[in-house]
Amino acid sequence: MAAHCRAIPFLSPSPSASAGFFTRLGRLIKEKAKSDVDKLFSGFSKTRESLSVVDELLTYWNLADTDRALLVSDFGPKISFRIVDTLREEIRDGKLKSGAEIKEALKRCILELLTSKGGNSELQLGFRKPAVIMIVGVNGGGKTTSLGKLAYRFKNEGVKVLMAAGDTFRAAARDQLEVWAERTGSEIVIDNDKKAKPESVLSQAVKRGKREEFDLVLCDTSGRLHTNYGLMEELVTCKKVIAKALPGAPNEILLVLDGTTGLNMLQQAKEFNDVVGVTGFILTKLDGTARGGCVVSVVDELGIPVKFIGVGEGLEDLQPFDAEAFVEAIFP
Repeated sequence: MAAHCRAIPFLSPSPSASAGFFTRLGRLIKEKAKSDVDKLFSGFSKTRESLSVVDELLTYWNLADTDRALLVSDFGPKISFRIVDTLREEIRDGKLKSGAEIKEALKRCILELLTSKGGNSELQLGFRKPAVIMIVGVNGGGKTTSLGKLAYRFKNEGVKVLMAAGDTFRAAARDQLEVWAERTGSEIVIDNDKKAKPESVLSQAVKRGKREEFDLVLCDTSGRLHTNYGLMEELVTCKKVIAKALPGAPNEILLVLDGTTGLNMLQQAKEFNDVVGVTGFILTKLDGTARGGCVVSVVDELGIPVKFIGVGEGLEDLQPFDAEAFVEAIFP
């Protein structure tokens, strides 16, 4: 029998509901990211340093070594060779006549790939409250921290947030989420006697979110290896339980990926997507690596948009992803 869950109240002012609330909210958060380009620029300093050689290479029209520079930053062989082949064609056709023009063409190629393959990077939260976001990922990727930082962003916009501590296997995760709830002024549903199954916690949270007219329910889940079939199937159960409690939910299933793993994240992403149908990525720890090209690789391989990127330890360092700002940030 599922254990009883209790809700821990913290300060949660509720904004007045209106038509198109979530559409405007998603756009507002995205627009605010554009005004914070300095944070993004700083977060990608290691990737930018790795790619600084590109300027010199393109000055001498050295495309052979340009693809190597892209590979080092984890753009992946398929993307690197495709970009360089495109540049060669444009040079051959007389469209590019200087190193500066080649560099701009390189940036344009990457931007076009991100926008055409990645689709809409704004959160798609529907038009009915509460919207539900389910956070999934492996242990150590920054899943619970990302959820807390998302709550902080939403609370700053006046959103009434309810957290669901669905990571019932790791006591530290529940404690960590309680701290985030208090820190952000959100409310939280946890398993009271530490024996509840994750689907029970998530179901009760979504039902409470609907009953008490919350704007948003953020659902944490237990970290799991993508190779563990049993635990991956549990995510399917969690998703079904959420949908049963609120038809049409979850609105978003966000997969948290550790940017320091580079291209190794691709297999994780494929497995999680096959099991639960990932709608967007949160790429974390990108400030600690020169592998920023993995952002482009994961979008190219799966055609799923990056929604947020982590570029630091601060509360505001989980940034809504903006393809144009990203391209400008990684090239010196």
